[in-house]
Amino acid sequence: MNLENYYGVGSDLISAKNRIDALSATYKKGEGKDPQYIFSSSGRSEILGNHTDHNHGKVLVAAISCDVLAAVGKTDDDTVTVYSEGYSPIKVNLSDLSPKSVENGTSTALVRGVANALKEKNQPIGGFTAYITSNVFKGAGVSSSAAFEVLIAEILNVLYLDGKLSPMDKAIVAQYAENVYFGKPCGLLDQSGIAIGSLTKLDFCIPTQPIIEKIGKIDGYTLVITNTGGDHAALTSHYAAIRSEMESVAAYFGKKVLREVEESRFMDAIPELKNKFSGRAILRAIHFFEENERVDTAAEAIKKGDYGAFLSAVERSGLSSLDKLQNCYVPGDVCQPVVLGIELSRSVIKDGAVRVHGGGFAGSILAIVSDGEVEEYERKMSAWFGPRNVFKARVRPFGACEIK
Repeated sequence: MNLENYYGVGSDLISAKNRIDALSATYKKGEGKDPQYIFSSSGRSEILGNHTDHNHGKVLVAAISCDVLAAVGKTDDDTVTVYSEGYSPIKVNLSDLSPKSVENGTSTALVRGVANALKEKNQPIGGFTAYITSNVFKGAGVSSSAAFEVLIAEILNVLYLDGKLSPMDKAIVAQYAENVYFGKPCGLLDQSGIAIGSLTKLDFCIPTQPIIEKIGKIDGYTLVITNTGGDHAALTSHYAAIRSEMESVAAYFGKKVLREVEESRFMDAIPELKNKFSGRAILRAIHFFEENERVDTAAEAIKKGDYGAFLSAVERSGLSSLDKLQNCYVPGDVCQPVVLGIELSRSVIKDGAVRVHGGGFAGSILAIVSDGEVEEYERKMSAWFGPRNVFKARVRPFGACEIK
């Protein structure tokens, strides 16, 4: 096993080897034999494209250097059993894959949903036992649930489908599980970024067949994600409102999503839209159109090595999320940890950019900081928000996969 192909060299490689050895030992202790397979599924960072995927927009997403690891053995009992550190075991009998309302918001729902999505596509599925450990940091908007969903899809893909599922196949069944079984109306950004890997531009004009363009690396800069605080548990309605407001504006033009509406037609219709929609709904639609342009600008800038233009696009995205998308704090919340984190970051960063990370309203921010400044930035953010809430990450070149 050449782990350098997966984790590079240095401390990340040492940490990965230790985690795999410990996980394999845990599996052997529980099952009385070595695992047959080791799988890895990463977290993700949304670089650009805040809340555009669900309206068939464009995004710039990166798989990042934290992952869910699974030690797995195939079984013939038609049952999926998952042991995860710190949690009760999950058992799903594959003979009953109907949604269970009592499982909403649980990992059990995700396992059942992924299995059912494959079954409905007439794909063979079967039982397995998995022992899981994760260093995908919680509450930082890096999509630990999507990492788990895609992991389950990849395990079934390798064990029963001869690896024939494409990255987007895995992303689609994972999204189905989250939408239908888990109860969260997410788009495809999270699952796609994790399934594909690398730094990737995705155009969701046709959501099930996005245009995929791998961009490469962001040389000389480090991603730093800070969990500024707040609980995502009660925020589903706020996330859903962004999507529904965008889609309600699209419906005015007889379209399902904003991507189907010409921007010029939308702008010309604003006098009429003001009589039918809230100002917030109109502002969120403006954000959608402008964010798509920023994704294009940023992707081209990275390819040319023009990091000034790239960072400017990220910074403007952050301001748009604050002023137009309005997902940097919950209405009426006077704590506003995301906005505070962004403004404190701006007081430190000289060469870089900062913006809300992921769904928003609470939780995390993303800073892209020059390597020369990252140590000082990490030190100050750790002092303000606690060292356990500040995470450095690099772009991971591969998607969810079996580690051979």
